[in-house]
Amino acid sequence: MIEWTEQAIRQLDQAHDHIALSNSEEVAIRITMQIVTSVQQLGAFPMSGRAGRVPGTRELVILNTPFIAAYAIDKARIVILAVYHSAQPWPEGF
Repeated sequence: MIEWTEQAIRQLDQAHDHIALSNSEEVAIRITMQIVTSVQQLGAFPMSGRAGRVPGTRELVILNTPFIAAYAIDKARIVILAVYHSAQPWPEGF
């Protein structure tokens, strides 16, 4: 089961809005869907992301986008902690 934190949902929405303003709504939808689709694959392949910079987390690089999804594995749950643009500074914790 995949769960999104409020922070991760907010960041995804902010990324969508920014892309829509700087490019187009079509591009924003395509990239947002790429992020969501990639994250959904974690349900089948939870270890597909790399070890995270924050202890206890993993990072999924979203192909063909500049975004990274930070997540944690908690038994049968995958918790999406954040969605960052690769140019953003990475936090020390979530």
